[in-house]
Amino acid sequence: MNKTSGSRRKPAIMVQGTGSNVGKSLIVAGLCRLFSNRGLSVRPFKPQNMSNNAAVTEDGGEIGRAQALQAMACRVPSSVHMNPVLLKPETDTGAQVIVQGRKFGTMRAREYGSRKHELLPKVVESFSVTSSDADLVIVEGAGSPAEINLRTGDIANMGFAEAANLPVVLCADIDRGGVIASVVGTHAVLEPSERERIHGFLINRFRGDPSLFDDGMREISERTGWRGLGVVPWFPDATRLPAEDGLGLADGFGLGKLKVAVPVISRIANFDDLDPLRLEADVTLELVQPGKPLPGDADLVLLPGSKSTVGDLAFFRQQGWDVDLKAHYRRGGQILGICGGYQMLGRTIADPEGIEGVAGTVEGLGYLDVATVLTSEKSTVPAKGRNIACNAPVSGYEIHIGYTEGEDCNRPMNLLDGDRADGSVSRNGLVSGTYVHGLFTDDSFRKAYLAAFGAASDLAYDQNVDLILNDFSMHLESVLDVAALLEIASRDVA
Repeated sequence: MNKTSGSRRKPAIMVQGTGSNVGKSLIVAGLCRLFSNRGLSVRPFKPQNMSNNAAVTEDGGEIGRAQALQAMACRVPSSVHMNPVLLKPETDTGAQVIVQGRKFGTMRAREYGSRKHELLPKVVESFSVTSSDADLVIVEGAGSPAEINLRTGDIANMGFAEAANLPVVLCADIDRGGVIASVVGTHAVLEPSERERIHGFLINRFRGDPSLFDDGMREISERTGWRGLGVVPWFPDATRLPAEDGLGLADGFGLGKLKVAVPVISRIANFDDLDPLRLEADVTLELVQPGKPLPGDADLVLLPGSKSTVGDLAFFRQQGWDVDLKAHYRRGGQILGICGGYQMLGRTIADPEGIEGVAGTVEGLGYLDVATVLTSEKSTVPAKGRNIACNAPVSGYEIHIGYTEGEDCNRPMNLLDGDRADGSVSRNGLVSGTYVHGLFTDDSFRKAYLAAFGAASDLAYDQNVDLILNDFSMHLESVLDVAALLEIASRDVA
């Protein structure tokens, strides 16, 4: 990989991890808010992300949900340039590739591995755009630089750090065990020039008295030569923030009187739609894992978004959930489908171009008198309007391929700005579908929607997220060597 010439023009620092899910995304979000609270103009950046939990930016492009949260922490609008490459897995070996917010193509893992170096100019361009009006850029790596089998053509970790001449700090998770080995082992497998690029390390998710790890910090420093920047104690409210990927999806939340059941399909996407519901005191949110039946006492079954609608429809049936859903419907239970879940509820799903696999048409679940046709054209737009049944405002975003038509579209779920109808409602009113993600983040809509089930809501969701970001930033301020982080970020600045 070629290095960019010259020195960095703006202070920046890259947070890499000893592995996936060590808390890099949240650490970056917390640092973004910390330095924003100090009056700096801060921007987040992640050169490459892999997640089906995407967000739509104000300019109508896609980025990872984590970068949208980090932008919120910076108190700035999100931009496609904050996450120029987004990989959205469609199968175990292939993914849709999003470049600067737009669909670039679909590639199998081996093909992407051989071509990812082609995207470096776009990544560097986006970093330049992101840096242009910032006092400080905080960059998040992906996975780990210790995955040296992926080093050739790397744009996610050391490859990008080298290209942009970035200093690096390493984040490790002590909660999973073996933290000393993970940091020292990372040091052992890196090239000498890459080791020199790392200027410090921090230990995340410590439970108990952090001083008990003082000897561990010294051992790591002595074996690596890297500076210890602090130990971050466990932060329980982290679970109340939007998660980056489905690894954190637990079986259930809450003990409220309204039970919402969500089948966890294999390619579940945009599952942050559920986050406001899991924080509602009057709601029990049950995430039904594969192999388990949909609960018979659910008031609402919510079919979530999917990155592979046809494949997940087959997966849904393999679990026997279609039988459970039929029983739920016969009991008079409500059903709501969002995006891919909405498409599944119709009569048919046609894929004439073979976008999701073999070309053809499959039968849907048949609860809505609509039919979906998948097309290569992708809709990624902000959405705003009113819900017809609740007469409450809705806001969110659309991110889907294809279109849906049919008799039940004459009873739309929402009327969006510009008199654009969205979604469908069955004739008996028990089944609804929508293409709008993020519906439940709107406090007014969520309150009205839950009231129809006899459930109360007093949650101010966005305000709650903002308060937690502030609390976490103060949490970091109290335990990290913030002055050292700023000094590292300013190294080699022209």
